[in-house]
Amino acid sequence: MTGNKNNIYFDNAATSWPKPETVYHSAEIHMRSAFGNPGRSGHTRTLAADRLIYRVREKTADFFNIADPARIAFTLNATDALNMAIKGLLEKGDHVLYTAMEHNAVLRPLTRLKTEGIIETTMIPCSDEGDPDLVFLENAYRPSTRLLIINHASNVVGTIVPIKRMIESAHQRGVPALVDTAQSAGCIKIDIQADDIDLLAFTGHKSLLGPTGTGGLYVRPGLDLKPLREGGTGSQSELDLQPENMPERLEAGTLNSTGLAGLLAGIDYIEDRGLDNIHDQEKKIRAYLYERLLDIKGITVFGPPETDRCTCVVSFNLGDTDCGSLGHILENRYGIFCRTGLHCAPYAHRTIGTFPAGTVRISPGIFTKTDDIDYFIKALKEIATLTGI
Repeated sequence: MTGNKNNIYFDNAATSWPKPETVYHSAEIHMRSAFGNPGRSGHTRTLAADRLIYRVREKTADFFNIADPARIAFTLNATDALNMAIKGLLEKGDHVLYTAMEHNAVLRPLTRLKTEGIIETTMIPCSDEGDPDLVFLENAYRPSTRLLIINHASNVVGTIVPIKRMIESAHQRGVPALVDTAQSAGCIKIDIQADDIDLLAFTGHKSLLGPTGTGGLYVRPGLDLKPLREGGTGSQSELDLQPENMPERLEAGTLNSTGLAGLLAGIDYIEDRGLDNIHDQEKKIRAYLYERLLDIKGITVFGPPETDRCTCVVSFNLGDTDCGSLGHILENRYGIFCRTGLHCAPYAHRTIGTFPAGTVRISPGIFTKTDDIDYFIKALKEIATLTGI
């Protein structure tokens, strides 16, 4: 617990805070009044829960321009969705392409399958600003390539990659693409149909402004995945095997309907404010933050300077100061909450030259004000002076 009275939250890339008041209210109302288990009975409480899940599925489908809401399976988070996609699609002998900016939610499942001798992998190198080498990609496909995995926006430096161009490259070879939108869903327009996305993993608790324990996986029609989990679905209970139809194919067990009620309110809030308006606001905040950081002696800022190429994420180091120590000072002396270290993306840090120490990551959100940035910059300048940088 910080001893400072301030409460400046700069860790929205980990989970967004605060949430809109409607998110808190919707989750609470659902827990208090709509307590039925969706799909598990015929009484009114269950039917109310069913209707809620259907509304969230429709809302999410509309948000991503998905034609059939049933192609969305709700998950615990993006990590859960990525595991579903990777382990549900790949077979022995398959080859996978992925970028150097991937999160451990991709790296670890791939490494497990590779270590067990099931798949082979090739990492697409990226520039020190996080841009994938598209020439390398063009030459990396094999006859056995079964999947291209793309981190839409880096959780370390915020770089947004050209998913449409990369997906087109994959589709020319008959390879499906899995897009990780953990850092982009809710702050950048994502169009399943326009970008021809095959598999899309998203989380509800970041820029979609919902509670933790929510997320989803979109699976395009015609693409079949083995279920990661099997069990009760409330439908076709006479079957010994998991149903073939979506979303029951991938949704086993009781859904987090309370969390999904909050997620519905989060998406409603984004649509009311306008996604483009939110993106413009976050671009202005990032530009202001980036510019002010460069005024500090001894600071190194990572990632693209151009705001249009990034989400609202900035990583930096201050001289030789240990980033973990700097984060501790920011919280305990100034009441500023941020993320330090490797951010679960070791190869991203190798790419930008900050491995193994990592960086300090600042990720403002939609409720961040320029006054918050000013206070943060003042704190950094004081720390730089005290440490003799």
